[in-house]
Amino acid sequence: MGRLFGTDGVRGVANADLTAELALGLSVAAAHVLAEAGTFEGHRPKAVVGRDPRASGEFLEAAVVAGLASAGVDVLKVGVLPTPAVAHLTGVLGADLGVMLSASHNAMPDNGIKFFARGGHKLADELEDRIEAVYREHSTGAPWDRPTGAGVGRVGEHLEGLETYVAHLLGVLPNRLDGLTVVLDEAHGAASQVSPAAFERAGARVVTIGAEPDGLNINDGYGSTHLGKLKAAVVEHGADLGIAHDGDADRCLAVDHTGEEVDGDQILAILALAMRERGVLRADTVVATVMSNLGFKLAMEREGIQLVQTAVGDRYVLEEMKENGFALGGEQSGHVIALDHATTGDGTLTGLLLAARIAASGRSLRELASVMERLPQVLVNVRDVDKARVSTSAELAAAVDEAERELGTTGRVLLRPSGTEPLVRVMVEAADIHQAESVAGRLADVVKSALG
Repeated sequence: MGRLFGTDGVRGVANADLTAELALGLSVAAAHVLAEAGTFEGHRPKAVVGRDPRASGEFLEAAVVAGLASAGVDVLKVGVLPTPAVAHLTGVLGADLGVMLSASHNAMPDNGIKFFARGGHKLADELEDRIEAVYREHSTGAPWDRPTGAGVGRVGEHLEGLETYVAHLLGVLPNRLDGLTVVLDEAHGAASQVSPAAFERAGARVVTIGAEPDGLNINDGYGSTHLGKLKAAVVEHGADLGIAHDGDADRCLAVDHTGEEVDGDQILAILALAMRERGVLRADTVVATVMSNLGFKLAMEREGIQLVQTAVGDRYVLEEMKENGFALGGEQSGHVIALDHATTGDGTLTGLLLAARIAASGRSLRELASVMERLPQVLVNVRDVDKARVSTSAELAAAVDEAERELGTTGRVLLRPSGTEPLVRVMVEAADIHQAESVAGRLADVVKSALG
């Protein structure tokens, strides 16, 4: 059996891979591991549990709550809320543990479990490893130390979570959104109530699509992975911009008034300049991954903003930000972290900050996004090769050197072994799409011959 915890918690097909038994067992294990680590010392432990609207979240929530309470942890159920809202509530309610049930942008049959530590921060890798080890030990029959009587956890509901979170979002906005018309695509997901409420109270005129979750339609043709309906709605309503979230609303992509997509790199560029102008971009630095478009890097260099790049994954962006005290970071996919106000990517907050910049500057999103030019980017997945030899193949290194000389300063090559599949990803950027395709094709052929 492979490792249960991935880069974003435990995910799988609900009731097949991610069963009620697994959810219960991991929750009990998490409670025991945190107790052993001293997290609960001197007080009665408390956890916050939230979910997105997937049908499977109902039984998985019951399993998680049962597991935690059986281990002596008091549980507050906050209901259907975005991942960043659950993280925020974990902090403000003084909980020792937060649990979010969601598979983010994945299709409805999937679900996932993500644990947050005290303060709403991602659980440390070593604690996740320990939780998995303890779960496996007890899944083979080792008995649990179970509290009885008054020692068992009590279960309640915290119905004020939405209001608390929306008030937090409005409290960090630098200015109101009066005069803006915004179309919000909620992906029939966790932000279907939160996001419209926040934008309306901030002063925007709001049109919503994909905001009628029924437990089965999350991410189905709507949201940040399906922008077609949002683009059409923005043009139809003459809106200033459109905002798209994913199922758990930890990411945000945008659409300008003409229906053109504005991706995570462009959003980062806009927010970086806005934050520097307000004097809150610490060290004049933004953090992004190596997959960010070269156009983003060139724009930041031109604007005098330092760019720090990390491995792919918002967890690595967050680690870099926390270690060095940076205030802004994110990914091309729309995971944007404003660390002064959130402990994780927050799609609603990102959308609000983007809209606030438009309102304050009097400039259109299209004009603001033009600060960077997205260079053509070609990605080729080369399958069934020995990905472990990417960094040691002399033949491949020579081919990359040749490609980089051809592309010069206006292009880039990145070869990256997949973390989950037997394949190598070949990414090429160039000023011309035909050149990018040609170079990527040649490199893919070398990967096949050298590593096949």
